[in-house]
Amino acid sequence: MLITLEGIDGCGKTTQARRLADALGAAGMEVTRTREPGGSPGAEEIRRLLVEGDPARWSPETEILLFSAARRDHLERTIRPALEAGHIVISDRFADSTRVYQGAARGDLRALVDMIHDAVIAKDPDLTFVLDMEAGPALARGLARRSGEDRFEDLGAGFQQRLRQGFRALAREYPARVVLIDAARTPEAIACDIAEIALDRIASHIEAGGDVA
Repeated sequence: MLITLEGIDGCGKTTQARRLADALGAAGMEVTRTREPGGSPGAEEIRRLLVEGDPARWSPETEILLFSAARRDHLERTIRPALEAGHIVISDRFADSTRVYQGAARGDLRALVDMIHDAVIAKDPDLTFVLDMEAGPALARGLARRSGEDRFEDLGAGFQQRLRQGFRALAREYPARVVLIDAARTPEAIACDIAEIALDRIASHIEAGGDVA
């Protein structure tokens, strides 16, 4: 299974991806944890182009192409091999981020995003958690990291608010796959909810004939 975590910048995805990987590993499952943009050597090189530098560095259309190129390499080099080996793959972001960031918040480009996704990726997660919280606190948390990878945070609070609305709309669009999680709580409470839901979905996947090593 491919499980993804999504949400606005600073909402805690990376922490929760790590906690979920630990929880599934403790349950005896083989887990591969990865991230986007990145997750493979080639995709990590493209990552630097996307998350560093001036916010106006790329147009939304160019970003779609760069993200799709990175995702294709990630899919070929990391995700597919891990899935074929029977692993649970946990990714900090995947295709839904492009649907929201470039397809909605950066412009009305969802049709272009979907066309390229269908042509070169053609893979969606089995389960997606959207960590939902107010844009202001999340943005402050993201900027406080001073990671140097703050190109999207530099687009400001209004952009982050549009992202939040986009992710909430995504949960309504894909209710069977996307689970909205209240991220304005302690990391422990959030992790408990995510692990419980994930374990239940994995059990259902096995019962339906899926393989989990």
